Amino acid sequence: MNRAHILVIDDEKSLREFLTILLEQEGYEVTTADTVASGIERIAGKTFDLVMCDLKLPDGSGLEVLGEARKRQVESPFIIITAHTTPQHALEALRAGAAEYLSKPFNVEDLKLILTKLVGEDAEPEEMPDVPNFIGSSPAIRRILDMVPRLAATPSTVFITGESGTGKELLAQAIHAFSANANGPFLSVNCGALPEGLLESELFGHVRGAFTGAVRDNRGLFVDAEGGTLLLDEVGELTLPMQVKLLRVLQERRVRPVGASREIEVNTRVLAATNRDLDQAVKNGEFREDLYYRLNVLHLHLPPLRQRVEDLPELARHFVEQTCKNFALPVKRLTPDALRVLQAYSWPGNVRELENVIERTVALEGTEMISPGSLPVHLRGDSAVSPIEHTGLPEEGLDIDEYLDNMRRSLMRQALERTGGHQKKASELLRMSYRGFRYHAEKLGLTHDEKE
Repeated sequence: MNRAHILVIDDEKSLREFLTILLEQEGYEVTTADTVASGIERIAGKTFDLVMCDLKLPDGSGLEVLGEARKRQVESPFIIITAHTTPQHALEALRAGAAEYLSKPFNVEDLKLILTKLVGEDAEPEEMPDVPNFIGSSPAIRRILDMVPRLAATPSTVFITGESGTGKELLAQAIHAFSANANGPFLSVNCGALPEGLLESELFGHVRGAFTGAVRDNRGLFVDAEGGTLLLDEVGELTLPMQVKLLRVLQERRVRPVGASREIEVNTRVLAATNRDLDQAVKNGEFREDLYYRLNVLHLHLPPLRQRVEDLPELARHFVEQTCKNFALPVKRLTPDALRVLQAYSWPGNVRELENVIERTVALEGTEMISPGSLPVHLRGDSAVSPIEHTGLPEEGLDIDEYLDNMRRSLMRQALERTGGHQKKASELLRMSYRGFRYHAEKLGLTHDEKE
């Protein structure tokens, strides 16, 4: 298998040497250049899988290299790197067609994640099945996704466990998509969301007149999912009487609708999911042991997001793109600093919480860049909005205008949230003039769908 070939363009010899050692250790082939002219010369003579280019070079801008590459129909992704980070520089680079923007000194792990995203597809393509709608390439997720086709090929029940919001239903859909039942329906029911009487009717059906309000026959989900797959989500919430009825259906492959005298044969693949510890529930007498072993024939456990943070950048970018598309907004990008904030958070609500945070952030951010200041305060912690004297000046320095803009944006957004989007009330909270507040709101992209 050919190694991915990366071109590094930077006038700092020490950085070129460092990147060469790092990239070669990661299995990449590396070529270097130190000027705009030499960079363009390298691109003209060879095809590269990726280009890392400094923004400021002795004879011009790295964007000149990017522009020349595009003129020559070279589609290699570019990572622009610079020690002089400003939102304007980032926007300029991304608008010119750069895939990513990194500020010096950059985090090595961040770079590795970006490289995996941009050129890592060649690493182990045969080991990663194309599981629909399921995003992740961490070792834990790889192991699970590798098992999906094998589990799907059997008719046995698959028991999916994991915390709320980890993607258990998406995994069930993937198993269905790989199974012999893929052309049949995929149906799901939350066993904890319905009272016992209604759940029985929902699962097994009922005949007209079986109870008050039963004005017509209902086939039930087991019959509706015939030839397909039925996911019993949150199966750990079933009452003991319902557990007995479900066990009988799984053993005999027959259902009796409520009020009916005859049973109906069913040929439905059953999957089950729960966020509860059913081993402990069995010991406590809250869940039938025989049903537990009937469900737990094949077992998959989805780890929480905090245990697979290497998947977070890919997930976050996916949700940003998805939200922008759904809201018909221009494409926005997450800065590396914003990704670091996201990866430092514990995500008790897992992937579902991440999706909700990204949707909210994209909707409120008026610029093309999602920076740490764009994110909810509880993700950033106190240090993200503390005065600089509390955190100290970083050794590498900082762009004070960007720092102050991020702080101003964060406080103005909080004031708008507290006042329900009323700019005048928000300006009073911040002891700002109304005219001054409106000026900065427009400058910082905080005017979208907000009341005056």
